[in-house]
Amino acid sequence: MSNKIENLVKMANDISNFFNAESDKALAAEGVKKHILRAWEPRMRNAIIEYSQKDGSGLNPLATEAIKLLAIG
Repeated sequence: MSNKIENLVKMANDISNFFNAESDKALAAEGVKKHILRAWEPRMRNAIIEYSQKDGSGLNPLATEAIKLLAIG
């Protein structure tokens, strides 16, 4: 995993850890997705989507779900 991807994975996991306090995990995943849409530039979003689809092993379950939502729009 490249350094760039490692940083994106860490950031996605950190964001999802914050939203994980939400008991409704669908709502939490939507919150992570919205945060990434607002805060990340398109190249970052595209890179994490690509990583998630090819491997994704470094992402926690909530981050994985949020990135799936991000990929479908």
